[in-house]
Amino acid sequence: MGDEHGHRIFVAYGKAGAVGSIRAEGADFLVTMAGSDEPLGTYPTLEIAKNALSAQLGPGADRPEFHPH
Repeated sequence: MGDEHGHRIFVAYGKAGAVGSIRAEGADFLVTMAGSDEPLGTYPTLEIAKNALSAQLGPGADRPEFHPH
């Protein structure tokens, strides 16, 4: 059921607004960047998914805040 709190979707917010989302899909987490129709990938844990999304923002970018929805 997502993370330990039961959330199924997390939206990542940077300084300019939403930059992507993470959706729990069974035991995996699907990362999609804002403006993309195709997912970036599927990851085995929420923390790995957060790191993958953050890495797509490029060198020097601040880590986004992740808000459950």
